[in-house]
Amino acid sequence: MTVFGFAPEGYPFIIVFAVLTAITYIFINPWVAIIPLGVTFFMAFFFRNPERIIPGGNGIFVSPADGKVIVVRDVYEGDFLKAESKEISIFMSPLDVHVNRAPCDGKVIDVKYSPGKFMAAYKDDASIRNENIVMLIDGKEGRVLVRQVAGFLARRAVCRAKIGDVLERGEEYGIIKFSSRLDVYLPKRVEVKVRPRDKVKAGETVIASIGHK
Repeated sequence: MTVFGFAPEGYPFIIVFAVLTAITYIFINPWVAIIPLGVTFFMAFFFRNPERIIPGGNGIFVSPADGKVIVVRDVYEGDFLKAESKEISIFMSPLDVHVNRAPCDGKVIDVKYSPGKFMAAYKDDASIRNENIVMLIDGKEGRVLVRQVAGFLARRAVCRAKIGDVLERGEEYGIIKFSSRLDVYLPKRVEVKVRPRDKVKAGETVIASIGHK
């Protein structure tokens, strides 16, 4: 749930640094308070969660993350889907909105956390070697896998969705703190609408479709 335009995970960070700013201003030195004030503004900026206009229509998949497309390829996903798939990977810089959204309507049938390293998220093998959380959605057009991947700066991914939850296209389901990556595996028959280096917005940008023009 979004409150006042911020992801709920950001409130502890914003409040702590706001209080530290006030204490520094009152009891130490107003000029020194500029430092925690700057951090407060950064936290508010990082955890911002702007409203998104979710596109309607049948057979479309929206981006689960803000950022830059770094991978578009055909792969065999053998761990969860066990099927030929279209992989689209998105890299999120510290300046991007980091709230993650469901790419399609569907029921969550699996959520799995895997510990790992904290390599740079844009590297090819970061998806399998880095700490990550996989969410498997059973949708109308087939099963979709979304993997939140922690990066060099990101030390924690949050998936609020639980097995049995029913998500709507564009619905918020989690966040990855600081620069990170998100991989989505779609049914092989989809028509991909994005290319590497494209900028995408979570919940708004259509990344693929099935029988939709």
